[in-house]
Amino acid sequence: MAADLRYTLEGTTALVEMDDGKANALSETMIEGLLEAIARAEKEASAMVLVGRPERFCAGFDLRIMMSSPDAAKALLRRGADLLMKLYGSAVPLVVACTGHALAGGALVLLTGDVRIGAAGPYRIGLNEVQIGLPVPVLAMELARDRITPSELARATLHAQIYGPEEAARAGYLDEVVPAADVVTRAKAEATRLGTLSRAAFHATKQRLRGKTIAHILATLDDDMRSITLGS
Repeated sequence: MAADLRYTLEGTTALVEMDDGKANALSETMIEGLLEAIARAEKEASAMVLVGRPERFCAGFDLRIMMSSPDAAKALLRRGADLLMKLYGSAVPLVVACTGHALAGGALVLLTGDVRIGAAGPYRIGLNEVQIGLPVPVLAMELARDRITPSELARATLHAQIYGPEEAARAGYLDEVVPAADVVTRAKAEATRLGTLSRAAFHATKQRLRGKTIAHILATLDDDMRSITLGS
């Protein structure tokens, strides 16, 4: 397991904690570690809880890599897309404990969760791509279309609206907001509850619910990355 990730099996729940000591960016190391954690959880756990570090859930894709070269950016985005689709279609229930800020790719990680528990506080959550001069990728748009409240979709994507935790819950990024000290405990309780469901029935239903979105995202990924690169 990567140095910036900790994997613990607590009973039948896999607890995966992201902590790179900074903003929890989706670097190559973080992405590979998370992919390894998902594979392990699907083998030995009945549910998985994904946790950020205090006040910083995930800052999105590592800007140092994204700005280094178009090829490096595309490689990171492709591997990141693999991660997001693995999270979104995971065979075991995924509960996300949003411990703080979740922007861009971090907000997308939130959108993949089956249950999202957010910490109350002065945290920023949302897709800020248009705000920083980038088109919202098909990957992000389709995840948002699936999970964001329809009346809020344009603000969340086209307007690059950034939300506090309570607003994020109303918009569809989170399912529940609790005091920061309780967010991990509450997430574990939800994982225990979901872990009692039939795994076969859960996974088959998730495939019916999300399979078309996942297939569309993967089928359009190369063309979309090409258009974003040309547009920049």
